[in-house]
Amino acid sequence: MIIAVDGPAAAGKGTVARALAQHFGYHFLDTGTLYRRVGLALLESSDDPRNVKAAVAIARNLNSHPYSDHELRTEAVGAAASIVAVIPEVRTALLTFQRKFAGQQPGAVLDGRDIGTVVCPDADMKLFITASPEVRARRRLAELQAYGADVTFETVLHEIRQRDERDRTRAVAPLVPAADAVVLDTSEMTAEEAIAVAIRLVR
Repeated sequence: MIIAVDGPAAAGKGTVARALAQHFGYHFLDTGTLYRRVGLALLESSDDPRNVKAAVAIARNLNSHPYSDHELRTEAVGAAASIVAVIPEVRTALLTFQRKFAGQQPGAVLDGRDIGTVVCPDADMKLFITASPEVRARRRLAELQAYGADVTFETVLHEIRQRDERDRTRAVAPLVPAADAVVLDTSEMTAEEAIAVAIRLVR
């Protein structure tokens, strides 16, 4: 059983995907962290995230770059991840890893931006989790402030919109719902409500 959960930043896809994995007893992979790990490793080495050679080398050797969730969740790392995610060679390097993970028994839940369209196009269930940019910015702001970041709503909203534009217009695996995905707008939902709907859909 493979469940693909896609959507833009801060829409709630990670929360929903983790809950689904826990509820059904499946393995869980936040594929966005793979790109964040590549982005952070580049930033730490003072490399430009657009440096294809360096990015691919890191993507092929991810296990040598362990990071905490706190380190991976900064806005700078998110921006770098969005940049490296458009590099075809990086996506190819990570694709095999993701598909191997998805093949585990008894099932797997993967969340990202192209799981239902590219990584696992034959997934048994595809969800596309979305919300308005303003709602997502408020959620992201709360998350960043919990980590102690000093940012404003306007800054976060601007970065959300910039990232959406990059993700939607990239030539490789753009952010779009799969043709057979169920679109779930969580703008007016609590996390608990969104999870309950997702569980019903999978059942």
